[in-house]
Amino acid sequence: MSVWEDVVGQESAVAAFTAAAQAARQAAEQREAQAAAGDAPEAVRGGGAGSGATSPVGLAMTHAWLVTGPPGSGRSNAARAFAAALQCTGPVPGCGQCKPCRDVMAGSHPDVVRLTTEKLIITMEEVKTLIGEAQRRPWTGRWRVILVEDADRMAERTTNVLLKSIEEPPPQTVWLLCTPSADDVLPTIRSRCRLVTLRIPPADAVAELLVRRDGADPELAARAARASQSHIGLARHLATDAGAWDRRRRLLLAPVSLRSVGDAVLAAASLVDAAESEAKEATAERDAREKVELTRALGLESDGKIPAALRAQIRQLEEDQKRRAKRARTDVLDRAMIDLLSFYRDVLTTQMGSDVERVNLDLADAVDQAARTTSPEQSLARIGAIEECRSRLRSNAAPLLAVEALMVQLRPQAEGR
Repeated sequence: MSVWEDVVGQESAVAAFTAAAQAARQAAEQREAQAAAGDAPEAVRGGGAGSGATSPVGLAMTHAWLVTGPPGSGRSNAARAFAAALQCTGPVPGCGQCKPCRDVMAGSHPDVVRLTTEKLIITMEEVKTLIGEAQRRPWTGRWRVILVEDADRMAERTTNVLLKSIEEPPPQTVWLLCTPSADDVLPTIRSRCRLVTLRIPPADAVAELLVRRDGADPELAARAARASQSHIGLARHLATDAGAWDRRRRLLLAPVSLRSVGDAVLAAASLVDAAESEAKEATAERDAREKVELTRALGLESDGKIPAALRAQIRQLEEDQKRRAKRARTDVLDRAMIDLLSFYRDVLTTQMGSDVERVNLDLADAVDQAARTTSPEQSLARIGAIEECRSRLRSNAAPLLAVEALMVQLRPQAEGR
């Protein structure tokens, strides 16, 4: 099975990556042939415009890539598949059968360094570590690949530290940066990378992936793909979590039933509490396992007294776990915001008489009621309020205050007051 199997609905991006991987293979073979003949190997890499060896379709391999696409489009999967194609030793780059392909996809290849943060930001220390990794020669593969997921979570000062390494990396180092939009990184970084933009995958392609990869019921998979608006992660959540549909229904019906500011405050508290509970449930088992492993590695009894010299390590683990729980809560709340956006999107399209298929077919009565009793301008204002809440949550605002402000704006009586 090819490494591209899970990169659904992205034919043009896959074609670009495959062509570049083929060019990279040709360049590596040429370099190895030169080295065997005693010639000085020529560095094969290019800037944002691309240079170096080219594939049969004329696409050059370059040393830095910016992979962008809307949430749920599969940016990280596409970048990881490209990393596997670069390391592939099979007959076609990205064969999925050779050991390098399998190792990359399993996250165990020594020459593919992947940074994914479970915190709200990528720290300066993490980036400096990456820069050090980028300077190393490949251990077993032909390329040293540095894959940064959520590169938009780097502060400007942190991103500037990367600039020199991305501009002039060692000849066999390739940077892969993933962000929702090209505007999420500094222009100086963007200009030194080749841009590959993913699109929102078709719902039927997402449904097929859920059936094939996760064993979901085909009808449920199709419903989940539509309700998530082809967001692969959200669709998987709906297709595999038995309680997800009920929670989603309660969430979407809550704003239209609010009658006062007090109701809005209570609804916000309920939503934030539910997000914290879900995040805690998702991280509790891993937190406990990590603590047991650390205490065992330090030679401590699980219920024994911790010596003063070792308390800092335990405290560091606890701080990391708190940051991870905070990120998990933010992700759960953002998922709720996306669901709310889908509801008011349905309301707006109904008000405008659009023939676009609704996302929330199971809430047709609630959508029709909201469309009859409000105006398109009010629906647009609500959509704007939800996007503003998402922005506040991403910028480290207090979740309860951000969601309270949103619920007050969503209540039906808010117009004209």
